Amino acid sequence: MSVHVTMPKLGMTMKTGKLSKWYKQEGDQIVQGEDLFEVETEKITNKVEASAAGVLYQIVVQEGDVVAVGTIVGVIAQAGEKPERIEGLQVGEITEVEPAAARAPSKAEAERPVERAELLATPAAKRLAKELGVDLAYVKGTGPEGRIKEADVTRYHEQAGKKPKITPLAEEIARASGLDLSTITGTGEGGKITKEDVERALQQKKPAGVEEKEKVKTIPMAGIRKAIADNMHASLRNTAQLTLASDVDVTETLRFLELVRQQYKRDESVKVSLNDILVLAASRALKRFPIMNSTQVGEEIFLHDSVGMGIAVAIPEGLIVPVLRDADSKGLLQIAAEARILIGKARSNALSMEDVSGGTFTISNMSSSCVDNFTPVLRPPETGILGVGRVVKKPVVLEDQIVIRSMMGLSLTFDHRVVDGAPAGEFFTLLCRCLEEPTLILV
Repeated sequence: MSVHVTMPKLGMTMKTGKLSKWYKQEGDQIVQGEDLFEVETEKITNKVEASAAGVLYQIVVQEGDVVAVGTIVGVIAQAGEKPERIEGLQVGEITEVEPAAARAPSKAEAERPVERAELLATPAAKRLAKELGVDLAYVKGTGPEGRIKEADVTRYHEQAGKKPKITPLAEEIARASGLDLSTITGTGEGGKITKEDVERALQQKKPAGVEEKEKVKTIPMAGIRKAIADNMHASLRNTAQLTLASDVDVTETLRFLELVRQQYKRDESVKVSLNDILVLAASRALKRFPIMNSTQVGEEIFLHDSVGMGIAVAIPEGLIVPVLRDADSKGLLQIAAEARILIGKARSNALSMEDVSGGTFTISNMSSSCVDNFTPVLRPPETGILGVGRVVKKPVVLEDQIVIRSMMGLSLTFDHRVVDGAPAGEFFTLLCRCLEEPTLILV
């Protein structure tokens, strides 16, 4: 019996995924459990294993296409079996792929209104979408807070019936070039218009004798890049962000860091950075101010009993934030060791969904650049994010004397809907004091 392979749900908030690579071709033999295709989400790239053995009878969704969770992407058949081929996009069963070592959810997480946070739609809209076979993930809501109404579903269904099948990149090139899509014949799966079809139409459109100009390089706004764009825009649109900034004297912290490095210089397994001390100091300060270690979901604010410290890591595709769990209960050496593993996994594209989930606060460190101060953007539903600038030696007044000290730019962006300026300022003050006098971290 044939098996429909669908786009899996790799995380609670995942609505769509990009099928970035097939490891098998049509007609190839498949062993259950082997890698079948690769999915690129807004956070990570995941390999999806075959759920059954047999032959890859049909590839429905091509590499590079973005489809909703639950969409049938391929068909596995048994030897000699010839099921009816699937035309267009169809919805199958949604399969949820959990991390291998997923932790048990906390009481607060278990009570979160997940469905409400993921999708806002009226009951009538959901009923009509089911009848028409419309995926609500693609429907833009016009109701309060973006809620999808019945009219939104009807409008989307009518427009979808008139719109030719086309890849997102091909559609954008055609739109920018003013091409009439009705004049283009698609050569992709099921007559879908591809980027090559659009480029071919552009070549035919050129007047005879006109020399071809240098082609404009395009970078698809997809995958992690698109996720960053969407998330940052949504963050600024949906939260009330305020930033506090200060120059912090980290002379004593740097001395402490050098002392630790000297103590363990013969131990190759111990490598401690300034960022590790920042993680330690921020985690301890967050325990003193639980409101800063909170997340907002719907109409509720969840105060977390442990710190999931997000560590922003720059990679060629953009920025990714692995999460160091229970950072508040770990010592400096353990933080350094685990953070180094997470950063290594991020740079080698080996992070799991568990590695990038569960963050309650984030540190974005640009101290290795020439940036003194910057305003980081919140990562909803988190309440706060710390921006770290470079360390510069400056003349300062200390005990009525002008002396040279190591000064670091520090900024705290927080959601003013969740926390007022006074408690946010108190948290920021405590954190700065801990970096000025690192022994205070122990208090």
